[in-house]
Amino acid sequence: MIVFFLLVVVLLIGLTAAVVTGRIGGVMADPVSTSPFEGLAPGRLAAQDVTGLRFDLGLRGYRMDQVDAVLDRLADELAARDEELAALRAPRAATEG
Repeated sequence: MIVFFLLVVVLLIGLTAAVVTGRIGGVMADPVSTSPFEGLAPGRLAAQDVTGLRFDLGLRGYRMDQVDAVLDRLADELAARDEELAALRAPRAATEG
């Protein structure tokens, strides 16, 4: 008889966990924001823009969409700066060489 009660308790705990995690009854709601995410300001980036950046926490860590957007923006800014530096250094390299 005690084995039956233990089995019922285990099943109830499993069912409760399945409902809470959203496996039964639909999907979970979006996580609540932990901070107002503002992203990167438009225009030229500075080191302070990156060091002051904070991401919202999701169920499994930082919100992937926010991190991906910032990384894309940083990659574009770095590529633009590299092109600008190459253009500025090209005339100097031609006169020195």
